[in-house]
Amino acid sequence: MAKTPSGKNTSGRGQRDLKVKVKTARGRKLSSTRWLQRQLNDPYVKRAQAEGYRGRAAFKILELDEKFRFLVPGARVVDLGCAPGGWCQVAVKRVNALGEKSGKAVGSVLGIDLQEVEPIAGAEIHQLDFLEDDADEKVKTWLGGAADVVMSDMAAASSGHKQTDHLRIMMLCETAAHFAFDVLEDGGTFVAKVLAGGAEGDLQKLLKQNFTKVAHVKPPSSRSDSSEKFVVAMGYRGGRAAPEA
Repeated sequence: MAKTPSGKNTSGRGQRDLKVKVKTARGRKLSSTRWLQRQLNDPYVKRAQAEGYRGRAAFKILELDEKFRFLVPGARVVDLGCAPGGWCQVAVKRVNALGEKSGKAVGSVLGIDLQEVEPIAGAEIHQLDFLEDDADEKVKTWLGGAADVVMSDMAAASSGHKQTDHLRIMMLCETAAHFAFDVLEDGGTFVAKVLAGGAEGDLQKLLKQNFTKVAHVKPPSSRSDSSEKFVVAMGYRGGRAAPEA
């Protein structure tokens, strides 16, 4: 039987359509009305509010970790472009950054972003451009060593042109991957958002040369009408690239 993100069964007969409908107000664009209506009816938005997450994106990293198990107690995690903070919130719980899991190793979570981010219990947040020349050294200093996980839900500002936006986010993802190469521990994991659109080949080749396992996944909480997917690269080779096939 089908279940919603809340775990409730929705397959019974006679249930009313409880969707919220939003009228287009004077001065508001139709696209804005559609976005608002989608938000009001999105079960992941409601669940995020109920569970105290800063956005529905938290469930994407939750679902990815359920599948691949990279956010383990004791892990040191870097969240690139961490605003508004949902991924950091998930990581804090999973790596036991607050030491709430008795008998488990205590991890650490470092979030960095261009903009100021509201504090998150258990996470260390810094306002930093990860493209700066010494950003990798700053991150390792703040972490107290190399990272076990580098994750990114970053997206380049939309231009409104699909192909341009695809190339921009792929370039951003490749740059994040190179940053990960500088800060990851041997055996570490890189997780990042990508967009389907035909320019993923170079990134996949790069990751396969530097990690033992690379997977592309669309988690259930990623909207079906979105072209986003996530790449999960595990087993960082520590700069020892695999031989060409």
